Amino acid sequence: MTYCIIQATAANEEEAQKIAKHLVEKKLIACCSIIPKVTSIYTWRGEISEDNEALMIMKTKTQLYSQAEEEIKKLHSYEVPEIISIPINTGSKEYLSWLEEQI
Repeated sequence: MTYCIIQATAANEEEAQKIAKHLVEKKLIACCSIIPKVTSIYTWRGEISEDNEALMIMKTKTQLYSQAEEEIKKLHSYEVPEIISIPINTGSKEYLSWLEEQI
């Protein structure tokens, strides 16, 4: 089995919690850690923007990424949300076993 971290930002903590709960209920992720306030600085439509967002760090199986991405897009308020996958190269056997059992 291969695993990954899905990293995404949300407009606020409430939106992040809504997305995370939905994905856990659907068993598309095992866990989501939410950092409620991060500052993002980026270019959007030719202008530099700065926003406070919530950062979601979600753990899942690599093969569930596409389904999770689709569900995030359905619930997300952004036109182009940040949704990226980071491979988990190694991890504790116990944690990865727990992750496997959850999804």
